[in-house]
Amino acid sequence: MLFHPSRTLVRALLPMLLAGAAAAAPDQRIAELAAAQKQPLLDTLKELVSIESGSRDIEGLEKISDLIAAKFKALGGEVELIDPSAGAYRMEDTPEKIGRVVRATFKGTGTKKIMLIAHMDTVYTVGMLNKQPFRIDGDKAYGLGIADDKQGVAVITHLVAMLQALKFKDYGTLTVLINGDEEISSPGSRALLTKLGGEHDAVLSFEGASIKDDKLSLATAGIASVMLNVSGKASHAGSAPELGVNALYELSHQILQMRDLSDPATGLKMNWTISKSGTNRNVIPASATAGADVRVLKVADYDRIEQQVNERVKKQLVPDAKVELKFERRRPPLEATDASRALAKHAQAIYKDELGRPLGADDKAAGGGTDAAFASLKTKAPVIERFGLQGFGAHTADAEYVLIDSIEPRLYLGVRMVMDIATGKTTVR
Repeated sequence: MLFHPSRTLVRALLPMLLAGAAAAAPDQRIAELAAAQKQPLLDTLKELVSIESGSRDIEGLEKISDLIAAKFKALGGEVELIDPSAGAYRMEDTPEKIGRVVRATFKGTGTKKIMLIAHMDTVYTVGMLNKQPFRIDGDKAYGLGIADDKQGVAVITHLVAMLQALKFKDYGTLTVLINGDEEISSPGSRALLTKLGGEHDAVLSFEGASIKDDKLSLATAGIASVMLNVSGKASHAGSAPELGVNALYELSHQILQMRDLSDPATGLKMNWTISKSGTNRNVIPASATAGADVRVLKVADYDRIEQQVNERVKKQLVPDAKVELKFERRRPPLEATDASRALAKHAQAIYKDELGRPLGADDKAAGGGTDAAFASLKTKAPVIERFGLQGFGAHTADAEYVLIDSIEPRLYLGVRMVMDIATGKTTVR
């Protein structure tokens, strides 16, 4: 039985067809399958959104990872559930137990290795689902975590289903990696993402696109933090201040001497954002802490800023105070490369010529961090972000949604990209 493209896709294609454009016509088989997968994808989204899966909710993460693993196993994948807790990169807020990673591997008959990534965890806490269950309102599907990033999980699932329906196996290996710790800086999955990124010929990441500016991302900022802990000695501030060691004085000195480390010319930013000291007005503070937010555009800038803060912290104002500094690399930057630019141009051509839709490809770092950056650390192969649905409201409690009309074109694009990479119609290295 043949399926037919929805009215949405037809409307998108009609101007091009009527104009008799010389551009390539859409692949009818893929367009039909994209239309057929629209409602099943919405059903999958409802399943995923209906499971609470905050980054620290191990019970919820186990439940959703079981569901995702079952879906890829049903599609014929070799599926592993990986506990990344033991080898995790430990930061100040890293939980002892980390959510599992779902890794699904599909073996083909070709040579190219392609990886598709997304994450299943959210920023929401247990109980918030009751306030915003899955619902559809017009062209919008709402739900906690639906845009960030359960839509990515759903798109990859149904993209693979389309490839199976097409009996397409011209890739060497198609790897799907869905992690459960992205919202806490991927302490457990980062090593695996980096390792596998270096083993594949292309990595497509399925974070969502914006409703205002539909574009792929080739670069994002890296995120780090600096934590200062100063230990002093308490004493009465009125009768014996000289017997104390003022941790607040030393903390203030450290902050002021590290206030000028930002470098606008390279995009490096370091800003002190939080501080705390003391217990009472009349007590010399025995402890003080402060934290700074760091953003970099190049991996090499991490080494530079870390060296600078470690040098500056040695210059103390209060000799008897004990100063400890911790520099945490929470996420590396995703840096645009010639390979990613070339692959993005291929995606843009598919979107424009076959679907009649504009698609941006931004190679300027913007927004938050991405797991795609970990995948790019040890490879010269293209790594591109935002192949997911258009959406809005990530990290909000009552306004997170995706555009339903973006389902078919994004499925079409994803399938075409996998097929073209696998068959060498676009260069990836």
